[in-house]
Amino acid sequence: MFDIGFPELVLVAVIGLLVLGPERLPYAARKTGLWVGRIRRMVSQMSSEIDRQLKAEEMRERLRKEGDTLGLEKIQQTVNDALAEAKKYEDMVEKNPATPMSSKASPPQKPSSGHDSQPVESHSHSDDAPKQHDRS
Repeated sequence: MFDIGFPELVLVAVIGLLVLGPERLPYAARKTGLWVGRIRRMVSQMSSEIDRQLKAEEMRERLRKEGDTLGLEKIQQTVNDALAEAKKYEDMVEKNPATPMSSKASPPQKPSSGHDSQPVESHSHSDDAPKQHDRS
């Protein structure tokens, strides 16, 4: 920023010593150092913020260019055409969502009469059941 060398610093120190005197020179140097530090931090923050904004703008521009090369308009048109085609067949879609679609594929089943049509096998073995003797 500023090109200040050693001779310039010596000149400023001698002038400060003559103007302020030896009692007030340390206090003035300390205050001046604090102000210079604050100014440097502010400049550093501003330059980093400007750099961030420039990088963000470059990224936005790059995304815009990539979006143009991808053909987003073409993709949007394809999606709109597909939706329009689907709306043509909207009347074929079942309106009642509670009825499952698979019920149309299989024939309706007869209501159950309480008895299964398949015979139930009995697994009773003579060895397992206790034998009863007729004692009359």
